[in-house]
Amino acid sequence: MREHSVLGQVALGYSPMVDRKRDVVATRLAVFPVRPDALAGAGEVAALLAALEAVWPRPEAAATGKPVRPLDPVAGGAKVPGAARPVSLNIAGEGLLQGVLAARPGGQFLVEVPAFMAADPVHTAALKALHEAGSVLLIKGRPTKPLAADVLACFSHSLVDAGEERRGESGAPSGVRKVTTVQSGVRTPAEAEQAFQRGAVAVVGWPLDEPVKPGGTKKAVPADVTVVLDLIKGVERGEPVPRLEAMLKREPTIAFRLLRYLNSPAFGLAVEVNSFGHAVMLLGHQRLKRWLALLLASSSNEPGAKVTMHAAVRRGLFMEELARPSGDPEMAGEMFICGVFSLLDRLLRQPVAQLLEGVPVPERVRLALLSEGGPYWPYLQLVQAVEQEALYDIREASERLLLQPLEVNAALLAALKSARQVD
Repeated sequence: MREHSVLGQVALGYSPMVDRKRDVVATRLAVFPVRPDALAGAGEVAALLAALEAVWPRPEAAATGKPVRPLDPVAGGAKVPGAARPVSLNIAGEGLLQGVLAARPGGQFLVEVPAFMAADPVHTAALKALHEAGSVLLIKGRPTKPLAADVLACFSHSLVDAGEERRGESGAPSGVRKVTTVQSGVRTPAEAEQAFQRGAVAVVGWPLDEPVKPGGTKKAVPADVTVVLDLIKGVERGEPVPRLEAMLKREPTIAFRLLRYLNSPAFGLAVEVNSFGHAVMLLGHQRLKRWLALLLASSSNEPGAKVTMHAAVRRGLFMEELARPSGDPEMAGEMFICGVFSLLDRLLRQPVAQLLEGVPVPERVRLALLSEGGPYWPYLQLVQAVEQEALYDIREASERLLLQPLEVNAALLAALKSARQVD
């Protein structure tokens, strides 16, 4: 990703698009030009799309090599395999968006178009061309007047902020009655549920950082969680492989998930791992801990756990990529665990301090998870700002770490590419 110098001219943010079943059906990628006149040329737009296609390649039929008509990930509850999840482009900047529309991006890109641009006849030809090519278009915001029928027909969904939602008062949003609604601006699980009850087919974003409050009835720890915790402790103590394998045999599904992770393209091993002992031999105890962290995060059956797990994987990989230029593998490994475990309280429904009593983590990770500072805390703040698509917070957090936009964006896209392979 670092060869794409165009990434130095934008700030990127991302969030999940989640359907009624709490499945992540797409990634929303926010693109903020660093200057109003940035990326004004066709060559620069093409370079930006090429950088994104390195993560989300054009869909092709395996047998013929011909382009495949894209699936709409939120229409009719269609099941989209993890590797085929598309990306919805939220481009902040009229000039850049015009360039993207003119470039006719591939069907793996959903394109969000502000209502004022949809209503402008200047853009009608470009919108029709994209629609006829099979692209999924979303109209963002409320038109001030009804759209022409031929323009309205180009849009599959209306992207409406929760603060502008008025369907409870007067039915579907004015001017977009024939398209379904995707709700943005969701801040709490209750707001997400209300959006679905009002008829939204999906919501953009998911509440991730509401801390779990202490108190209440303590839930029993599931058996698979107990096994993974025991494995993490055993690896931390450097126990022999036979003893670790004996722990793993208590819960066969854990062994299956672990081997699936280790054999995923994201891990990049040259040979297939066929046993836990083989994994330890190839990886060593320290590298193995990162994948046990993923196993622990995937052991939750809480409502919305799939979305939180989706985010936890991406946090871990993003923080690891941010640490990669340091050349310190120990730091990179700890940053990965820090990112994954930063959502462990939401996944296991226990306060962070309580969880850390039973999960051994390095001191630098512990400080970040408790929001008490340490070297990893600023990186976690940067990741959270990127997740919230908060431009000024992204800039501030990056500057505190002396990171340039190119470094942050390259790390993000590399992490998102690896995460798709893990999915």
